[in-house]
Amino acid sequence: MTCRRVVAAAALPAELRGGVVAIGNFDGVHRGHQAVLGAAHEIAEREGRPLVCLTFEPHPRTVFRPAHPVPRLTPPAVKARLLGLLGFQAVVEQPFDLEFAGHSPEDFVDRTILAELGAAHVVAGYDFRFGARRGGDARFLAERGASAGLSVTTVPAFTEEGGLVVSSSRIREDLMNGDAAAAAALLGYRWTFRGEIVHGAKLGRTLGYPTANMALAEDGLLAHGIYAVRLRRADGALHDGVASFGRRPTFDNGHALFETFLFDFSGDLYGETADISLFGFIRGEERFESVEALVERMNVDTAEARALLAGAQPLSPLDRAVAF
Repeated sequence: MTCRRVVAAAALPAELRGGVVAIGNFDGVHRGHQAVLGAAHEIAEREGRPLVCLTFEPHPRTVFRPAHPVPRLTPPAVKARLLGLLGFQAVVEQPFDLEFAGHSPEDFVDRTILAELGAAHVVAGYDFRFGARRGGDARFLAERGASAGLSVTTVPAFTEEGGLVVSSSRIREDLMNGDAAAAAALLGYRWTFRGEIVHGAKLGRTLGYPTANMALAEDGLLAHGIYAVRLRRADGALHDGVASFGRRPTFDNGHALFETFLFDFSGDLYGETADISLFGFIRGEERFESVEALVERMNVDTAEARALLAGAQPLSPLDRAVAF
């Protein structure tokens, strides 16, 4: 299902009003978020209502601390795709600034939830807070909306198998450490980013490894190194590959690029927008004393990536839809 992106609550189409609304930042759409989103989906199906997600752009923490922006696991376009795969009809990307943050909890309920979204049922996580000074919570929302017939469901914290709460900050830490497998275990799917394929220095083709190059929007989010990956083109075609993310210390030590060598592929991808899913971390970025030593190691990396991808199995139905 395609999830429609709506620029603000006031712009929600009439046919999507009166729906079940899941509220949260949902950065990463991880397993904890999926518990909230899944509860909303069940209620919408049971009640025969539209299914809508309300998020905030940019991330509120970035608005409050602009000198320390939150590295985004799922920018809006990727988040919308994931929400569509989970059955959501629309995501409202409510503009968030200091003026909006200063609205009273009463105003948020009366204007955003009831007047603009026309929500019949709201689903949120256990720690949901809203309004000036985070003065509103799920109980306040239920009491304020009761006269308008609004129902509210609060979903408890989701813990993974080790007993720890799944959080976006844990996933960011895993990715910063290059632990793609740990990040995937918390996400419930292989972490995926989207980017435009751009021209690089074309060093790869001189080594026998032509690459599709992307600049990551969040350079500080992912550890530099070598990864086993799967690329999905806009037409849905999937291609396995091995990627190097970093500054090419053997050559120029320049700006960071994500350079993907696709197995058994020939063609021109320049200008295309594609999704990259990380299946595994092979090694960290290294500087080699010679081009020959680098190519020898690249051959080993390629073999390891092929083996890893050949044995990969979906972690969940969402993972199957994203990366298989």
